[in-house]
Amino acid sequence: MGGLRERAASFVVPGPSGVAVRTRLKQVTPADVKVLALVGAYLGSLASRDLKVRCAEGLEHSADTWAARKRALTCVSSSRWAGSITKATHDQWALARRCQLAHIRSLEAGIGTIAHRLSLPVGAKGSKHALGGYRSRREWHAKTRRLQVLEDRLERERADREAGTVHVVRGGKRLARTRRHLSAAQLTEADWRKQWEASRWFLQADGESGKRYGNETLRISPDGEVSIKLPAPLADLANAPHGRYVLACRVTFPHRGQEWADRVETNRAVAYRIHYDTARGRWYLTASWQIPASKTIPIAAALTHGVIGVDMNADHLAAWRLDTHGNPTGTPHRFFYDLTGTADHRDAQVRHALTRLLNWARTCGVKAIAVEDLDFAAEKTREKHGRRKRFRQLISGMPTGRLRARLTAMADQTGITIIAVDPAYTSKWGAQHWQKPLTSTTRKTTRHEAAAVAIGRRAQGHPIRRRTAPPRAHQSDVHGHRTVQADRRVLGREGPRPPVPGPRTRSVPPDRGANAGNQNAQHRSERSAEHDSWQQDSPPLSL
Repeated sequence: MGGLRERAASFVVPGPSGVAVRTRLKQVTPADVKVLALVGAYLGSLASRDLKVRCAEGLEHSADTWAARKRALTCVSSSRWAGSITKATHDQWALARRCQLAHIRSLEAGIGTIAHRLSLPVGAKGSKHALGGYRSRREWHAKTRRLQVLEDRLERERADREAGTVHVVRGGKRLARTRRHLSAAQLTEADWRKQWEASRWFLQADGESGKRYGNETLRISPDGEVSIKLPAPLADLANAPHGRYVLACRVTFPHRGQEWADRVETNRAVAYRIHYDTARGRWYLTASWQIPASKTIPIAAALTHGVIGVDMNADHLAAWRLDTHGNPTGTPHRFFYDLTGTADHRDAQVRHALTRLLNWARTCGVKAIAVEDLDFAAEKTREKHGRRKRFRQLISGMPTGRLRARLTAMADQTGITIIAVDPAYTSKWGAQHWQKPLTSTTRKTTRHEAAAVAIGRRAQGHPIRRRTAPPRAHQSDVHGHRTVQADRRVLGREGPRPPVPGPRTRSVPPDRGANAGNQNAQHRSERSAEHDSWQQDSPPLSL
């Protein structure tokens, strides 16, 4: 056990701090489409210019430069649009800096792995916790060249970070690169141009508490009327007083609609974003607001009614319910999802699987779900896994972050607590100790279902092993109870088994089960020797 890494303690995952709901803008008129496209394109050009200025400032950014950028945008739009644009620019620059740091750490990990393997002789075997040398001179030579490439990349990234330089593409780097591969993407130049322009539009505004309906820029009344504060150059398009444009359609929020209405009627801040889906030809509106973080309860209180252990996989969730003593009860459940296709399709698949999981948990009466605290950020590089391309693709496709974020947000409304456990050895030990005992002639337990049992037991504080070894001195319970399923304070734990009515063996008649311990109560010709005094008979006289 000395070679095993130290495992972190389980903890309750905190609830979400914000809410976002989306609805469709139905029955949009051609005039509305024209105004939305003009406003989005104009504000998008301002956002692009502001992002360029912010990236040029680098680390020299300060509150004064931020105020100067906002004053420059106010002259060509409005003060509120300028505030929304500058805040979005600041958030995008900060996100690029975090991604830059993550890329630097990934390069450092890859360089360290390659340098270690190059230092070993060719063909040297590795151990369980350390990689060996490369298998051939050809591979060794190719890795020396790759090491130089990675070192050059790392040097450039470090120089950019020290200088405060980031590389950001409004509209997305993937869509920008698709322009050179239109045939592979099955797009025409006109279709690509339509997507590119729509992705660079800017139609979002932060909320303001105390203002009318919680937002002065994009305002939505409780009855669903949508009005937009037009920028100064487009004020001639207004169809309402004070330079506003009111859409002909009305919006409703099927999900959390009452909560949104309560905030709007009390003039609490609500942020809105309007975007256009070019593939479907539809307009959507997203409303978001902050909520107070829900108080986390102790793990012991959450585990009062047992726990459901969940093992996350590339195509399904394996779940098993455990009672308060760590014993799996009932049958395991699998919740499948398909992670192919568009991002919206993948997100819908994840939400559908989590919805079925939470519905099952409510049906069982369980108030806690245990999941692994997975993070594959440093585990999917080709330097670590070598030629195992399919395995790298497998762990890269597992939506660990999305699943955990979605599960936490959805469980917060159902009163179910999410417990994160250390993922070390759960699959290995679960298969070793639980897969075979839980397999029967009518049910074949998979490795993932056994891992779900291990995850649930770790959340409860039980060891993954099914029972501890008995004392070497003797087989009694002097040194404590053998099994770890029952607590020492459970009444009757050390007592005898309850009497079972009926026979215990086939040799006893059905009506003699209660007197099985009394040998004299049986139908025998003579009394038993145990209950009678023994006396040797005298030998016959004929001898």
